[in-house]
Amino acid sequence: MSVRSKSANGGAIRSRLAKYLQGGEGSEVVAPAPPVPIRDIFRHFWPYAQPYRRYITLSVVLMAATPLLQGARLYMVKITVDEVLLKANLRPMLWIAPITIGLTLLVGALSFFNAYLSSWIGERFMANLRGHFFDHLQGLSLPFFQQRRLGDVLARLLGDTGVIGTFVISGVATALSAIFAIFVFGVGMFLIDWRLALIFSLTAPVFVTTVRMLSRLTKGAARERSRRGGAMMAYAEESFSNIALVQANNQQDRESAKFRTESMAALRAGVIVTRLRAIFSPTTDLVQAIAGLGIITVGTVGIKDGRLTLGVLLLFVAYTQQLYGPMRGLARLYQTTYAASAGAERVIEFLDEQPEVVDRPRAENLQKPHGAVEFDDVSFTYPGSAQPALRNITISLEPGQKVALVGHSGAGKSTLARLVLRFHDPSSGVVKIDGKDLRDLTVTSVRDSSALLLQDTLMFDGSVRENILYGNPSASEDELIEAARAADAHDFITRFSDGYDTGVGQRGSRLSGGQRQRVAIARAMIRSAPILILDEPTTGLDADSSHKVLHPLRRLMAGRTTLMISHNLMTVRDADVILLLEDGRIAETGSHDELIERNGLYAHFVRLQTESREDVSAAGTRVS
Repeated sequence: MSVRSKSANGGAIRSRLAKYLQGGEGSEVVAPAPPVPIRDIFRHFWPYAQPYRRYITLSVVLMAATPLLQGARLYMVKITVDEVLLKANLRPMLWIAPITIGLTLLVGALSFFNAYLSSWIGERFMANLRGHFFDHLQGLSLPFFQQRRLGDVLARLLGDTGVIGTFVISGVATALSAIFAIFVFGVGMFLIDWRLALIFSLTAPVFVTTVRMLSRLTKGAARERSRRGGAMMAYAEESFSNIALVQANNQQDRESAKFRTESMAALRAGVIVTRLRAIFSPTTDLVQAIAGLGIITVGTVGIKDGRLTLGVLLLFVAYTQQLYGPMRGLARLYQTTYAASAGAERVIEFLDEQPEVVDRPRAENLQKPHGAVEFDDVSFTYPGSAQPALRNITISLEPGQKVALVGHSGAGKSTLARLVLRFHDPSSGVVKIDGKDLRDLTVTSVRDSSALLLQDTLMFDGSVRENILYGNPSASEDELIEAARAADAHDFITRFSDGYDTGVGQRGSRLSGGQRQRVAIARAMIRSAPILILDEPTTGLDADSSHKVLHPLRRLMAGRTTLMISHNLMTVRDADVILLLEDGRIAETGSHDELIERNGLYAHFVRLQTESREDVSAAGTRVS
């Protein structure tokens, strides 16, 4: 068969494989990662093994010593056959037996220690890699997480990182061990009898051809299996995070169907990987059987001619058996490496992501901020968007001033607040704190100067104490209680049986909405930051809970430069300045009374909300 016909045939097989993998319905919830050559994958992750290289060197020495000792132990079998069995003389056993036992114990000890050392290195390498990957993900900007399925991110962090040891630790160990064994026993075979060694060497091309073809096919299936695995985790995470919505709308069957679709796609890919790997064993068994028959035939002739002894032939056969194991190990490693590279590509894709906001080389820390905030002709466009979210914003906030941001959804209110926290940098213009361009300051010090209170109260599954101290882990017990008192949270916390050590449940599920918000206010209080950002802090609370939250909110805002985002215009009356944003621009600015007197867009919004409340109140009266 010509090279061209082989290539065409391989291409046809890969085409049919791809068609099979794409069979059935399946979403594109997780896109494939860009392919990366195996050499580049290894080069990418080898630096993570830097702390363990002296141990790797020791492991390599043990790998090199093991086949040498194993070869010597097998040579003792040759001496036993030729000098003891054939001559019916037990006298040599006096020195053969202790040497054989000693070599056997030494080989076993080296194998055990090397296996333990390899595992020790591999586990620490993986812990180091996962820790670095987690740190890297933590440092990426918010848009990265907004554009990715959280389940897929977790699949790459917890699952795909596990295969990388195949390239760096297990892969190197297996490859070197096999190469040492092949070299030692291969040289030994040629030293015993070059004719027999030549027969054995004829099997090498069959091994290489089979491995190369199957490994390339395996990689495509393994890449699809990894992608579908990420999709399954993404579906599961999203479905369970919204389980109340799923059950309330009786959509359990729909969610299960989506999950099963991805599961079946992963199953098809997994079956292909298993099938391709299974083909290899019978192929190599056949090659080994043919080579063995040839060796025995030629060896028998050699014994008949007096060129070989039975011990030499048995030694040669034993060496061939020692060679087939490493050759199969290399072949399986080749296949496993191609399969595992799919997961490594998914990790590399995220490692190549860079945060949008980074410290400049000479960025300085913001020292003792007062809280003056300034926007100087600021415009901002989200990546991939054609329309600016903010257009030529120029405002100045004095320390302690309360500024309300109002307007339709999408007007740019939250974007303005995100620029203060340096979740983004402006596309043009300058954002300043205390007269300093935020881009000349470290990201950490900028965010240390601010406290954030969101509409969706975020909490960790820990104790009340841990959730409050998240704002300032170094705060004392007195500072903790003072913050809780200021947030009107101390009384209800102390009524719990475990007090501040009471668990809040996942996402604060064991607390009411008002309790969660007051714990969040305490967390903002304990930061003692001069700048405060409030993003719809009372949305979703009933009237009673909102009333209870307003008093601690006013304490929280006292003395702090406050940016308050709100759709409820009745809650912004006390603001020093109200900015009404429209299509990313400041449409109106002034106090509540000034804007009502102008009878512009703000006054129109107030009338609409007032009429809406009156309609709701009238409807309630008629119902009652």
